[in-house]
Amino acid sequence: MRSSRQLSVVAGISFAYDLAIGLGLLLATDRFAALFGVPVPEPRLFVTICGLLLVCVGLGYWQPMRDPERHRAYLWIFGPVLKGFGAYVFICEHFWNGGPQSYLLFAATDGTLALATLVLLLRK
Repeated sequence: MRSSRQLSVVAGISFAYDLAIGLGLLLATDRFAALFGVPVPEPRLFVTICGLLLVCVGLGYWQPMRDPERHRAYLWIFGPVLKGFGAYVFICEHFWNGGPQSYLLFAATDGTLALATLVLLLRK
């Protein structure tokens, strides 16, 4: 499979992943928090803003999914940079501040998507 096609696939996975988590935060805040063993932050404004951000980031993957070569900058910013640092933050929060085990799931998924995007972006 060509690198461009692979980037489309990774963008599609990121599209679904970010959209699903964002919608989960917006539409089922209490259930989502309980599923991952964390309290709902107060004020809920923080959850709402995070949910909106993730929905927008997810929707933003629509264009790179269709034309990854033209939208490489988006893939760089929201793949290796955002998801890579997101994975780092989840790991730090778990190990340094006693965050729940579920944070390692987010670290693994964000980290995997960041690494896959990075590898494909670095291919010629």
